[in-house]
Amino acid sequence: MESTRLILSLLVSNESGVLTRISGLFARRGFNIDSLSVGETENPRVSRITIQAAGDEYVRSQIVHQLEKLHDVKTVELMDASQTVLRELLLVKVHANPETRGQVLDAVTVFRAKVIDLTPATMTMELTGEGTKLDAFITYLEPLGIIEVCRTGVTAIGRGGYVLKAKEEE
Repeated sequence: MESTRLILSLLVSNESGVLTRISGLFARRGFNIDSLSVGETENPRVSRITIQAAGDEYVRSQIVHQLEKLHDVKTVELMDASQTVLRELLLVKVHANPETRGQVLDAVTVFRAKVIDLTPATMTMELTGEGTKLDAFITYLEPLGIIEVCRTGVTAIGRGGYVLKAKEEE
């Protein structure tokens, strides 16, 4: 079977050790996590975890099945790409001397990035978007001298009425 990208959204108890149990489950099964983002929801007792991984149909069903068994997991959903908004955050610091600063600012404009720190020798930008957009921004900046890159994992939310709810809320 062909391996494809999968995006999982989970609602979990906002308690210590939950993330360890979830990542441990992936490790024990030999499944790799490509990206992971976690944050508190509108309910401070619940966190939302977005996991990006790759796998065939068997891997997808196993991951969902095993996650649903965990006590602190309130809901698990494979996000439908056509019904989901996916975003990542990128912070990138580049050399920005007087000779290259104009090129960096051109990239900021074209990619709709935001300059968040500026020194005489460096410039740090913030960019949000889909992974391909962030990859293209990095590729453009590489010849100008990237100093540091910090990138979040994918976060996902359903479009329109597509809402992730804990099973006990349904």
